[in-house]
Amino acid sequence: VLEQIVVLHVWKSLRLYLKRGYEGKECLSPTEELYCNASIKILLSCFRLFQDPNWYRARNTVGREGTIPANYVQKREGVKSGGKLSLMPWFHGKITREQAERLLYPPETGLFLVRESTNYPGDYTLCVSCDGKVEHYRIIYHNGKLTIDEEEYFENLMQLVEHYTKDADGLCTRLIKPKLMEGTVAAQDEFSRSGWALNRKELKLLQTIGKGEFGDVMVGDYRGTKVAVKCIKNDATAQAFVAEASVMTHNNLVQLLGVIVEERGSLYIVTEYMAKGSLVDYLRSRGRTVLGGDCLLKFSLDVCEAMEYLEANNFVHRDLAARNVLVSDDNIAKVSDFGLTKEASSIQDTAKLPVKWTSPEALREKRFSTKSDVWSYGILLWEIYSFGRVPYPRIPLKEVVPRVEKGYKMDAPDGCPPVVYDLMKQCWTLDPVMRPSFRMLREKLQHIRAKELYL
Repeated sequence: VLEQIVVLHVWKSLRLYLKRGYEGKECLSPTEELYCNASIKILLSCFRLFQDPNWYRARNTVGREGTIPANYVQKREGVKSGGKLSLMPWFHGKITREQAERLLYPPETGLFLVRESTNYPGDYTLCVSCDGKVEHYRIIYHNGKLTIDEEEYFENLMQLVEHYTKDADGLCTRLIKPKLMEGTVAAQDEFSRSGWALNRKELKLLQTIGKGEFGDVMVGDYRGTKVAVKCIKNDATAQAFVAEASVMTHNNLVQLLGVIVEERGSLYIVTEYMAKGSLVDYLRSRGRTVLGGDCLLKFSLDVCEAMEYLEANNFVHRDLAARNVLVSDDNIAKVSDFGLTKEASSIQDTAKLPVKWTSPEALREKRFSTKSDVWSYGILLWEIYSFGRVPYPRIPLKEVVPRVEKGYKMDAPDGCPPVVYDLMKQCWTLDPVMRPSFRMLREKLQHIRAKELYL
């Protein structure tokens, strides 16, 4: 049997057991833990020999082997798609009435799609094939909700489609078969195939710990593991997340554990729980009496390494700040919200962008790039070394941009090593091309640590 190594996610605190029939095989004692809530490598080849699908043979970090119950782990692959992942593969965007009717040909009762309204900008149109012709229903956007009959209101298009899939409720027919936009792949199907779809029945939502721009953040429990859950109800934001769901993994990125697409149209993003909260709150609550220079440099490197990884994957964060970095129980800083910002930034007017963290070219022209992330990283460094102060102190918000565009740079925070302040200033170069890459920044920070220049 050929050996096959796959990655599985451990959902329970696992121990390796000596299963009956494997006496004489090397195995861990039942008290020796393999891993807890981490990805481990499982050797499937052994069990193919014994034709037992209920157990995996597992190897721990020191190379010892034993057996584990198959239902305690979950097979994982990268989310791959030749097309574009979509939560709404039936949404065709800006097409005309005539184009919609051509797409719904040949006639098939219950075949449907949703498009942007051509007559009423900001509204949508539900197009349904019924008894040989196509009916067009206006979806009205009113007070932040969507409705067809002004009786039933929905948070988003996914909720609306779900409702009319179950019941015609005044339409000529219930929605039976979506007409998929060419090139799209249904996100739920791909998440299920690749092992990232979680079971909603096994997720317990315990309490709300924050309200963000994208939705509520809650503490939850999934199969005995404490998790953080973001509940997203906005179509554009949810779609922005799944469009980037190549599921990147790095020790300094908050780890995605899985997603749940609810029938009611909500998207739950389940991530590892970061016990010590946001970096900005951590810095403010501890202060310089608790956190030494080595700790500040470590946080700076943690974030830089995460951003170097995103940079290497051509991924732009767009909202890098200490509030979007979380601290784990063992004091590792991890970048969060890196799949949620793209759509929001592209539709926001610039007045709503975080001015003090956003690069001049991004504010002026909405030109976001890795180099605009580097600018934000310079601000984040300033936050770290000022123990969580708000940037540009004593400067009115409306004066920040004009002063920055004339070359103004913040002074070094009290006690900041000159070599670190020099990196901040390099990040704040007005010409984006002249800013360092995250790789260069990481190398310089490692040099500072190795030579103890931060002392």
